[in-house]
Amino acid sequence: MIADIVARIIEIYSWILIIYILMSWVPNVKSSSIGQLFERLCEPFLEPFRRIIPPIGGMIDISPIAAFFVLNLASRGVATIASYLAG
Repeated sequence: MIADIVARIIEIYSWILIIYILMSWVPNVKSSSIGQLFERLCEPFLEPFRRIIPPIGGMIDISPIAAFFVLNLASRGVATIASYLAG
């Protein structure tokens, strides 16, 4: 079913975001080819949240928390629509 595919894509993207965030803690990893790939995948999604939510103390970026919240809402919305259509 399409809802299952969309839910799986959201789950995979969530894991990509987690890996990307953890990569930011390790020096020189973001400049690697995999780091650049993850940056191209994640930054367009994270950028709107960064514009709205400033870093705490100028250094701690909490915008990924809001991004995960939105992904969670999207996942629940897909599940709700799928259950509504199924029955």
